[in-house]
Amino acid sequence: MAALGALGAAGCTRVATASTEDGGDLLDRLKAAGVVRLGIAGEIPFGYIDKNGDLTGEAPELARVIFKRLGVDRVQPVPTEFGSLIPGLNSQQFDVVAAGMYVNPERCEQVIFSDPDYQMLDSFIVRKGNPKGLHDYKDVVEKKAKFATGTGYAEIQYAVEAGYKESDILIVPDQVAGLNAVEAGRVDVFAGTALTTREVVKKSGKAEATKAFTPLVGGKPHVDGGAFAFRPTETKLRDAFNVELHKLKKSGELFRILKPFGFTEAEMTDLTAKELCGG
Repeated sequence: MAALGALGAAGCTRVATASTEDGGDLLDRLKAAGVVRLGIAGEIPFGYIDKNGDLTGEAPELARVIFKRLGVDRVQPVPTEFGSLIPGLNSQQFDVVAAGMYVNPERCEQVIFSDPDYQMLDSFIVRKGNPKGLHDYKDVVEKKAKFATGTGYAEIQYAVEAGYKESDILIVPDQVAGLNAVEAGRVDVFAGTALTTREVVKKSGKAEATKAFTPLVGGKPHVDGGAFAFRPTETKLRDAFNVELHKLKKSGELFRILKPFGFTEAEMTDLTAKELCGG
């Protein structure tokens, strides 16, 4: 936590401002500075500071590779809460959101996304043995389970769509806090990505992750995709990022970068930001 605080303070220095002309000039500014500031949310395995105080996670490691190819040698973390990532990006506290953020229509009205580097289903953290038999959002509603999820998580929408009252949802900072809430009995279930839940429960003696499932949006199964977010004016940077991302997908190097963080081949994707933004 001390490392997070120190890094957060360091990250509040001025960043390169965006130009509204010809897709922005941020990439040129980043090349000149030699460093890009990444907004992260301290969420394992997407983007976090490890026990040695080093920046890691699937998004920062992918960012290192892509920005190196774009001529920017260093990445610098700016830790914040998940719900502050988009406001922080648009207020220029950092240059790019590198937090495995889901692409959805609401967020697409505020930022522009790269194409997703992974796809993901949902899963629950429940007490060992899953005593209430919670396997999807419908179960949570029908069994009147005490429900929690993270700040700004897409899972809020999925629970509400299933009929759960939003004001009854316990919002916690991250998946670790969600695990603690389940273990302490404050809630029956915490909802997150399948990858996040299966990783965070590995050392728990009181909780387990349920089998991954597909949430419903508009009554239809919905698969999420996580991507990097950019300010709306910076289309040049986003497009250049996408070119390198697709090269990594084609070569198989993308999977090699993400695999150490628990990603499987089933979580690689050809989804596009356009699809997930709603066309």
